Amino acid sequence: MDPLKAQPPQEAKLHFLDYWRIIRIRKTVILAVFLLVVITATLVTFILPESFSSTARIKIERDSSDIEGLTKPNFVGMYDPYFIQTEFEVIQSEMILRQVVESLDLNTVWGKKYAGGEKLKTSETIMLLKGRMDLRPVRNTSLIAISVYSEDPNEAARLANAIAQIYKEHRLLKGRQLMTGGIEALKLQFDEQEQKVREKQKEVDRLREELSISDADANGNSPAPQLEQDVVRQLQAQLITFETQLVREETQTRKLEELSPDRRRDAIQTSVGPDPELNTLLGELNIAEQRLLILKKDYAPDHPTMQNARMMAEDSLKRVTARVEGVMTGLSNRVSALRAQSDILKTSLEAARTSDIKKAKEGRPYYEAKRRLEELQRFQTLLNLKMASEKIDVALPRSMLVEIIDKAEPGIHPVRPKKALNIVLGIVIGLVVGVGLAFFIEYLDTSVKTIDDVERTLQAPVLGVIPQNVSYLIHEGSESPHAEAYRVLRTNLLFSRKDDKLNTVAVVSAGAGEGKSTTVMNLATVFAQSGQRVLVVDSDLRRPTLHKVLRVTNTIGLTNYLLKQNSLEEVIQTTSLPSLDFLASGKLPSSSLGILSSSQMKDVISELKQRYDFVFFDSPPIMGVSDASILASEVDMTLQVIQYRRYPQPMNIRAKQLIEKVGGNLVGIVLNNINMSQDESYYYYSGYYHDYYSKNEESAEAVSPGKDSGDKGKIEIKQKY
Repeated sequence: MDPLKAQPPQEAKLHFLDYWRIIRIRKTVILAVFLLVVITATLVTFILPESFSSTARIKIERDSSDIEGLTKPNFVGMYDPYFIQTEFEVIQSEMILRQVVESLDLNTVWGKKYAGGEKLKTSETIMLLKGRMDLRPVRNTSLIAISVYSEDPNEAARLANAIAQIYKEHRLLKGRQLMTGGIEALKLQFDEQEQKVREKQKEVDRLREELSISDADANGNSPAPQLEQDVVRQLQAQLITFETQLVREETQTRKLEELSPDRRRDAIQTSVGPDPELNTLLGELNIAEQRLLILKKDYAPDHPTMQNARMMAEDSLKRVTARVEGVMTGLSNRVSALRAQSDILKTSLEAARTSDIKKAKEGRPYYEAKRRLEELQRFQTLLNLKMASEKIDVALPRSMLVEIIDKAEPGIHPVRPKKALNIVLGIVIGLVVGVGLAFFIEYLDTSVKTIDDVERTLQAPVLGVIPQNVSYLIHEGSESPHAEAYRVLRTNLLFSRKDDKLNTVAVVSAGAGEGKSTTVMNLATVFAQSGQRVLVVDSDLRRPTLHKVLRVTNTIGLTNYLLKQNSLEEVIQTTSLPSLDFLASGKLPSSSLGILSSSQMKDVISELKQRYDFVFFDSPPIMGVSDASILASEVDMTLQVIQYRRYPQPMNIRAKQLIEKVGGNLVGIVLNNINMSQDESYYYYSGYYHDYYSKNEESAEAVSPGKDSGDKGKIEIKQKY
């Protein structure tokens, strides 16, 4: 796994106490913004000039008569929000306000008042007037409140009344113009239509005379003459009658021809109708056939009587047959006559139709002109009715379009500025802006703020929490109120060791000024105060500071030993604590910048591990130079110091990754420079002990105000811890 690859931070959920902590920490920003907004709002409120308000209320209605019109319903009394909003815009339009400016001569009056006597332009005056107007509708009514603000209460009332009056006059004038203008437009349209009717009538009369249209045809609507149409209809009726009869006769004749002679005789009687002559012949034939049958019984076939009877029967049969043939011939002749008559009717009908089409084509211009004339006459009639209706509507009594319900009166008390409201709003806005700015700054601040931030982002335990303004314990002694924080750090460090043989510790940080040197010095002091032999090595070769804290020389030190100029005994110096020794950095030649990575440095660390119980190394910032990374790779344990709210979290994450990359053993984090007064969540880490020591010191001073008594009290506290 690549050590430089940062693990994704876990999602953090803020508690209410976290918000309260941010407010406490950023209380200076919140208070500054709050005071700035409140003071500004207060000053502006008292600096602004006082203004008075006057309100005139008007009632507006649509343009309509008191009774229902002839052509449109009456909608008086119906609430229309779109109409109200439209009239809002009309009231504050330039058309109305320009008349107000001119009627009150506001260009001159306000020019003297606001422009040093110079007359204002009308557009400038209208803009000023708009800024002083406030239109409000009365809910679910047709009332509008016109409010005007001014430093002079009389001027405010005068302006409000002028706006209401001019708007009323504008509506009345507009309604009158619309009514009279509409009638005039209708009259003009009617005159034009009447002229068109006269011209079209002349054209119709001329065409009738030229085409010789009869009176009967002129009253019709078809271009074909009426007589021609009647002839066509009669011929069509006759043709239908003859064709029907022809079909019936042809069918009857065809059926008779298909029958045998005997059946044909019977069929003629039933289909054609009774024929007297045929009936007589059939009777005679019947009598002859019966006589022949009777004679057959008495006479032989060749008997003269039989022959005579047979001849009479045959003669009767011939006459019947001849009559049947005659009837069939008559039927055929009648069919032929009907067919001939039908052909004659068809010819006549075709001729009549041709004549009708010709007459219709010749008369079409007349009838088209006549239809156009009728359309013009109908439209003329509609215009005449509309004009009469509008004249009646104009004559009807009208509803009052705009009615001034309440006139504006001069105000008694100023309405602007609202001092109490403005100050309250300033307080509320100041708090909101201040808190919002505090949280915004906190959002932009990506530095370490809590132990949870450290453990969540770095995935490493926090071994110690150091309060703000910590001094060096070697000067303050073991009774220092800050000593307990380092004792806690010492305890956590000892428990974090995996092996008791691990006794070399390097203290690193991501950037400069995070408190490495103070942490190294005070942690070593706490270890030395517990009776262990401790060595502090100032391995920050570029900017050493620990020799100044211990007030010793830096002429010889670690570099001299690594360059084999001095022995280890010569470079190690003692301090005021018997069990605490110090190895200064020494002077670093520019040609020996990589001296910490030499094999001599490893030998020094190995030898010091044998001589001392614990060896602490102060190092430069790990993000700046490579010395800190080298130390982290060579010592047993590494502590990373992170200063509270100083550097961004990605920088601390990078420092931790560099330690792990070189194989360093990062045992934990030291969170430094905590402001206990602002962040109470850290109080229990060291504030308790600080209060404890302070109370014991006060008690000791109260019991023995002398020097000896005070020293005795300190000795007792030291023995306890």
